[in-house]
Amino acid sequence: MSYALPVATPRQTWAWLCRQLRAHRIEVAVTVAAGLGAAGASVVPVTALGRLIDLVRNGAASATLVPIGVLVLVIALLGGVAAGATTTLASRLGERILAGLREQTVGVALRLPVHTLDRAGRGDLLARVGADVAAVGTAVAEVMPTVISALFLALLSVTAMFGLDWRLGLAGLAAMPTYLLALRWYLPRSAPIYAAERAAVGARSQLLMESLQGVRTVHAYRLESRHLDAINDASARARDLSVGVFALFTRFVGRISRAELLGLATILVAGFCYVRAGWGVTVGETAAAAVLFHRLYNPVSMILFTFDEIQAAGAGLARLVGVGTLAVAPAGTRTPADTDLTLRDVTFGYDERALVLRGISLRVAPGERVALVGSTGAGKTTVASIAAGLLRPGSGTATVGGVPVDQLVPGIVAIISQEAHVFAGPLIEDLRLADPDATIEAAEAALERVGALDWARGLPAGLATVVGEGGHPLTAAQAQQLALARLVLLDPAVAVLDEATAEAGSAGARELEESALAATKGRTTLLVAHRLTQAAGADRIVVLEHGEVVEEGTHDGLVAAGGRYAMLWSAWQSRS
Repeated sequence: MSYALPVATPRQTWAWLCRQLRAHRIEVAVTVAAGLGAAGASVVPVTALGRLIDLVRNGAASATLVPIGVLVLVIALLGGVAAGATTTLASRLGERILAGLREQTVGVALRLPVHTLDRAGRGDLLARVGADVAAVGTAVAEVMPTVISALFLALLSVTAMFGLDWRLGLAGLAAMPTYLLALRWYLPRSAPIYAAERAAVGARSQLLMESLQGVRTVHAYRLESRHLDAINDASARARDLSVGVFALFTRFVGRISRAELLGLATILVAGFCYVRAGWGVTVGETAAAAVLFHRLYNPVSMILFTFDEIQAAGAGLARLVGVGTLAVAPAGTRTPADTDLTLRDVTFGYDERALVLRGISLRVAPGERVALVGSTGAGKTTVASIAAGLLRPGSGTATVGGVPVDQLVPGIVAIISQEAHVFAGPLIEDLRLADPDATIEAAEAALERVGALDWARGLPAGLATVVGEGGHPLTAAQAQQLALARLVLLDPAVAVLDEATAEAGSAGARELEESALAATKGRTTLLVAHRLTQAAGADRIVVLEHGEVVEEGTHDGLVAAGGRYAMLWSAWQSRS
């Protein structure tokens, strides 16, 4: 069962947006000023046109037309500069806010408990920081500057119409209810579809992620057709939602066009009647009002026609803001008195229906090396994750030196899993993830300790060689040695190794086990043993079955006892 990451409510989204605008109030003020200047520059030539018509009708001399032409030319130049400034400022402001939101989303995701991400699905999170950020980014770069300019132009156009004659202004507003009715018809129908579309994109990303991560299992069990069918179904749902909202938008455009026709006809008919009746309205004023309204159609249409991008961006923004609503525990601040690792009466379940651990109690004394063994599904990885602070126990405690592991200062406990990740970049920078101030000498000493210095120096550019995606490929054993070298540089008091040698293969297993032993020498170490030869070299062995401790002791003692561990050891030897 998956649990979707939260989506912010409209109130939460608006509250977040208002906070961002207040935080950038100076940039907002400058952007608004530039937008008003650009809008004013667009309105002035139209009112000048009305004045020009009246002058011509009244037989004015040609010389009186020159100042109007000069004014229009100067205003056009200033308007062009202001319009460009508005677009640049609005885009820059939006991109800055979006960059902060993206960083906040990733920051929260990196501090979330692992099981929260596992339950929600990494595909959903990737869709949020990918497709949703792209949708919001498109709105910020392309839609927002257009909408800002259109809003200001519409506001000043209506103001100018009332400035010409209040009756012409009222005639122009006659079409506003039709616009509002079209919007009222469209928004309630489209908003849920856009939200569903973003969710469908997230579900599709989740299926793609699961299929790619488990591609070996998919091939092994011939599940290609089943996974492709599921992805096709998810893609079809996203496509159908997109087509449905586009059809809805097409109908919306028709309603907007009818509103524009009604408004323009009302102004022309009313202006004709006012001029003919001699009510103080001139032909030039009527012409200017008609042009203003006709130009008003463009900004209003821009605002309304971009509602599809705005809706998509709004849905994506709500999903991004929703991640920020998740509670993330602050980093610990306490330093333990010693390095004694203790789990006491720990229970844990990934859901309410089944417990994975049942009353686990174990202690790893300072400097001791304890191995966890047991059959698949016994709960070994869960115990390791709780000991490292990645998971919180449902009940019971996990402490180091008497301090709960989630309250420890960072770097006291470190965990290495069997999936060692190699980050893209120079090898030395990959090592410095553990210690940003590490010198070349310190990095080489760490590599030498885990037996990796020879192959690291043998790379095309030595420690400067780019590794990871797009760089020099490392073997599974080399990746694990790199992770162990990072452990040495970090120098934690407690090390947790969760099958950290499982990916080496039988050929390099012994060498990697020696690397792990060297990296953890002198540290309090909890080791999930994939190979029982690792367990045999530990100071003490804890045997888990069905989430409970069933045996505990040294290798020789447990073999002599003839219990569960003796059975596992016998099976291991016969397989070897």
